[in-house]
Amino acid sequence: MLNKIYQVSMEIAGNTALWTRPDCGDSPTSYPAPTYSAVRGLFESILWGPAVLVIPRKVELCAEPQFHSYATNYGGPLRSSTSMKKGTQYQLFATVLVDVCYRMYADVIPNPKKDKLPESAIAWDRGTTSPGHAYQDIFNRRLRRGQSHATLFLGWSEFTPSYFGPFRDTTRVCTDLPDIQIPSMLRGVFQNGYCSDYQAIYDTNLCIHHGVLEYPERRDCL
Repeated sequence: MLNKIYQVSMEIAGNTALWTRPDCGDSPTSYPAPTYSAVRGLFESILWGPAVLVIPRKVELCAEPQFHSYATNYGGPLRSSTSMKKGTQYQLFATVLVDVCYRMYADVIPNPKKDKLPESAIAWDRGTTSPGHAYQDIFNRRLRRGQSHATLFLGWSEFTPSYFGPFRDTTRVCTDLPDIQIPSMLRGVFQNGYCSDYQAIYDTNLCIHHGVLEYPERRDCL
């Protein structure tokens, strides 16, 4: 018997976002829309539970992509050994998006890899006949209240949203947006769920059509 699929959705907006392309070297450049794994991460920031899988389906752009130059001082562990010893920072340049707004959609299914779940998740899974339905109900309740499991951010941790929650009546999808071709887009690096190994996976030949980016359905990387 197939498990029933439950759907969740949310709207998120912010002043700045960066959905980093891996091919841009030490000057990060954003894709025009969030990646599959970024959307999954935003849903899981509202409610995370290893007993279910959140599978992003599509994102609707409610603001036209606007790219902007951004600079910040970096003082993290990826500095050169000389900079680390001197305690100096270096200036990091990026190409970001500004004034973003998205409507995001995802399906929720039980995690098929139950052998890798922590005991607490297994116990929760045994206690419900429909973990997907339970997740959907709890997610929607938390979304309406503005609650989250973790701080939401739009690519970089300093890019926090100006709004996240249910769809607003004043928001409109950019259906008149010209098609935007994305030859290759990072799907994710830990695509096999809880405790999975590193494996970078890409989707190819994507297109933002009438303001909508649909993520390909792939059985090889739930």
